[in-house]
Amino acid sequence: MSTTQSDRLRGLVEPLVHAKDLDLEEIEVSRAGRRGLVRIVVDSDEGVELDACAELSRAISEKLDETDVMGEGEYVLEVSSPGADRPLTQHRHYVRATGRLVKLQLAETEELVARILAVDEDGLDLEVPGVKGRKPTARRVEFADIVKARVEIEFNRKDKKEEEA
Repeated sequence: MSTTQSDRLRGLVEPLVHAKDLDLEEIEVSRAGRRGLVRIVVDSDEGVELDACAELSRAISEKLDETDVMGEGEYVLEVSSPGADRPLTQHRHYVRATGRLVKLQLAETEELVARILAVDEDGLDLEVPGVKGRKPTARRVEFADIVKARVEIEFNRKDKKEEEA
């Protein structure tokens, strides 16, 4: 996809996404045989429900059909929320992951699995789980030291509502 097409597509889609109080995380355009494939990923602090994706998909489809941004060929439109394995790349991603277990690849080639306790402008306050019966320890990691970050899937994680009860 050309930069001009990418910019035009973003310009059309972004206002529709923001009107639903969502954040536009990613737009990807590729080929799927003879058809184009437009993948749009949205998120919010509260997550994204399936109905919101469906409503947004209809609105985006109508807007794209009104314009020539996708050219004359057929295309498939997918609107979804980020997957559980989405990398954490922006400050808001870390804020949304507060309370979750994350796997961090740090600049000094160290790998760390820890729970995010707090996020500020410079970095993360973490709780590193104890090993072999030891108590968890606190650790501070600056954003500048993080090479890659991803939420770890927890099957037995307590829901926030359960913790408050």
